[in-house]
Amino acid sequence: MTEVWGLTGGIATGKSTVSEWLRQAGIPIIDADTLARVVVAPGTPGLQAIATTFGSEYLQADGTLDRHRLGQLVFHHPDQLERLDAITTPLIQAEIRRYLADYRAQRVPVVVIDAPTLFEVGYLQHLVDHIMVVATSAPHQKARLMARNQLSAADAQARIDRQWPLDRKVALADVVIDNDGDITQTRQQVVKWLDTNKFGKTNQLK
Repeated sequence: MTEVWGLTGGIATGKSTVSEWLRQAGIPIIDADTLARVVVAPGTPGLQAIATTFGSEYLQADGTLDRHRLGQLVFHHPDQLERLDAITTPLIQAEIRRYLADYRAQRVPVVVIDAPTLFEVGYLQHLVDHIMVVATSAPHQKARLMARNQLSAADAQARIDRQWPLDRKVALADVVIDNDGDITQTRQQVVKWLDTNKFGKTNQLK
């Protein structure tokens, strides 16, 4: 039986770093963010639906999605975000289910679904057995997001506010990785979780 873990957190809390360590340890990762890009790649029904719904001005000259421009729209207008989610969520869900079916057929012992909005989209909670949340303090989260995405304080806060508060996610987690310290302390927590559950090869972590 394949044990399915959901890995989540808030935007810019360090979830991607933890996900990469789990990958290095040999655990298969189903990355919802990667799939979100796949389902709106040029030539896909998802991208065509976005162009039809929001207008061709949200496509770049090479036919790819103008993610920055669309992000500026949806993260400041919840009704527009709902329209976008109505297009992309079913497509992402179908891809996740397809990957899970493949891993179960291979009798893989543990799989991680890496999803920043695991709680927000709802359906993902029904696909996982346990949940790991990567958390950090609000000031660190906002500062990291501003630096990583080159956003103003207002834009960063708007994106943070579109997700559940971190303390709400932490309250529902089976495991919490505290990423408010340095990277060594965070890695030690991941190694302890891997060793305790006998998941993967911790000597592979970089």
